[in-house]
Amino acid sequence: MSKSSSKVLLFLGVILISINLRTSIASVGPLIPYIREDLGISNTAAGFLTTLSLLTFALFSLIAPSIGQKLGHSKAIFIGILVLALGSSIRVLGEVSLLYLGTALTGIGIVTANVLMIPFFKARIPEKLGLMTALLSTGMSLFAAIASGISVPLAEGLGWGWRGALAFWVGLMVLALIAWIPQLKLSRNQGSAVQVPNKNVWKSTLAWQVTGFMASQSVMYFTLITWLPDLLIARGMSPTTAGWSLFYMQLISLIGTFFIPNLLLRLPQQSGVVVGVGLGYLLGYGALFFHQEWITFLALTVIGIGSGASLSIAYTLISMRTAEELTTSKLSGMVQSAGYVFAALGPLFFGISLDWLGNWEVMIWLLLGMTILFLSFGIPAGKDKKI
Repeated sequence: MSKSSSKVLLFLGVILISINLRTSIASVGPLIPYIREDLGISNTAAGFLTTLSLLTFALFSLIAPSIGQKLGHSKAIFIGILVLALGSSIRVLGEVSLLYLGTALTGIGIVTANVLMIPFFKARIPEKLGLMTALLSTGMSLFAAIASGISVPLAEGLGWGWRGALAFWVGLMVLALIAWIPQLKLSRNQGSAVQVPNKNVWKSTLAWQVTGFMASQSVMYFTLITWLPDLLIARGMSPTTAGWSLFYMQLISLIGTFFIPNLLLRLPQQSGVVVGVGLGYLLGYGALFFHQEWITFLALTVIGIGSGASLSIAYTLISMRTAEELTTSKLSGMVQSAGYVFAALGPLFFGISLDWLGNWEVMIWLLLGMTILFLSFGIPAGKDKKI
């Protein structure tokens, strides 16, 4: 196979992998009212669906680097997508127990692939690190938006129900597995540099700053995709319009996801970009206190661009704050493990507060608080240092 053909297959594989890393989660939020009604579960139990995925993210983020070292990144990523497809199939087959089991498996599959993609890029195609990171985050954000937007039309318009709407995405997972097969032929050590002695990232202040940044932006993202449709429905929107509003917020995020990585790589420090995004969050979340639809639309525009930028900043910092592939893999695992532990609390905390208080504004205050943490961790993490 020629070098150019190999690169084309690599790019295709990365794109197809990336589009599967958020659809199984993003498609759930608009369908929560249907799941809740069909299975007779509470808001807390419904919110736990996203929380369960994030808890499995947190646990298996610690294991994924070791799997990658043992099997090679390419094979481990393939296995991750296979587990994702299995979990996505199981969760629509029965009642609550299978829903939770399948959801847990989707989390395991997603995080295994997610953790290893960044070190895979650094080892395989370091000269295109900015572009590959942009493709990864853009694919994730684009299809998260599509999943949010078409979930209700699939369930209601086509009459598939919430089960059929969630099962729809398994087809794309199978395509990703097929497209990734050429990468399995690569030696697991191909592209790896000579490793320096192992570094304990858990003792690094900088590593914790990057982790805190990832945690705060993850809390904001996963709380919004889980509960934003319900908030808008409570304010009078139809379920379909609420789903498309979430779609719009994630679609507009592509501006941030695609352009930010290469911008960050050109800057000596990234703190200024973090400050700009943080100020946008404060403005956007504050505007959600107003119930006018046009203000909500403007708020979701600002929040969406910030959300896309935040994801790309987090992924890019993992690469920029490490000097070698092994440390990159360890930092990726740490950031996504500790980060998602805190991210898991967002949807669950708000689900509990909604059951107790019935007040949607609690979510807005939670998001504003996370923005302060976002700035507190992101500004020092954006300085030009390495672990």
